[in-house]
Amino acid sequence: MEFWPEFLASSWGKEFVAGGIGGMAGVISGYPLDTLRIRLQQPPAPSTAGPRRPPSALGLLRRILASEGPAALYRGMAAPLASVTFQNAMVFQVYAVLSRAFDSKNMNEPPSYGSVALSGFGTGALQSLILSPVELVKIRLQLQMISNMGHQHGRLGPISMAKEIKKKEGIRGLYRGLSITVLRDAPAHGVYFWTYEYAREQLHPGCRKTGQENLGTMLIAGGLAGVASWICCYPLDVVKSRLQAQSKPQAGQPPPKYLGIVDCIRKSVEEEGVAVLFRGLGTAVTRAFVVNGAIFSAYELAIRSLFNNN
Repeated sequence: MEFWPEFLASSWGKEFVAGGIGGMAGVISGYPLDTLRIRLQQPPAPSTAGPRRPPSALGLLRRILASEGPAALYRGMAAPLASVTFQNAMVFQVYAVLSRAFDSKNMNEPPSYGSVALSGFGTGALQSLILSPVELVKIRLQLQMISNMGHQHGRLGPISMAKEIKKKEGIRGLYRGLSITVLRDAPAHGVYFWTYEYAREQLHPGCRKTGQENLGTMLIAGGLAGVASWICCYPLDVVKSRLQAQSKPQAGQPPPKYLGIVDCIRKSVEEEGVAVLFRGLGTAVTRAFVVNGAIFSAYELAIRSLFNNN
């Protein structure tokens, strides 16, 4: 029995469950590296001694562990753990639906690579509506230690942070950075799913139809997919992080430093050089390999378990 046609006949809803399991595995495995990425992407604090050299990932890790403790690397994880589980579940379910729709005339074969890329593009655009507020809260939580250093009582949790943003900035404040999130995620997801399908087929020919690849193939193909998607969208991610780190100014306060996507790129490059758009890329791709290897492995194993049990 070939895996793909039988899988198509009985898989509705199972991608959602398996995608959620993959999302949980990805968050837990990669959150510390994500915290480092967000910190590295922020502009250096003003100094009277002149421009400060950005810290290395290892130097920043040592500083966090020494001054804030290991728990700081997981600060704000509750929000993405809950939301990314749902978001990842939705991503894999929507991707499955779209890939079938684009290849509806050839249901006995896996989707073509073109359909895979288009399905990923559409999936990335749709999931941005859920992901944008979640990432906004996560970024604010990951950065609040910098502004509240030494004031433990001043820290907010995920729900409190979301309420604080809504109170000060309204619903629109929760969607600050939505445009740049869509610009980042739509092409990134196209690259993401295309790379995974191409890599797994190259590593284990015929596995897209039989579903018989081993765990090593899943880990490597998933890791490569994550790395490829991050490399293609990383400069936009730097801009997104900076825009979402800003709060709406209250009465009497100066306007935010960055007034939009283009303004953020221009000012960041003028002040810190082109390299700023790639600051933290090493940490991001390392995290991407670990996280997405875990996501796809957990997803594939879960979907096979659900399929076999059925």
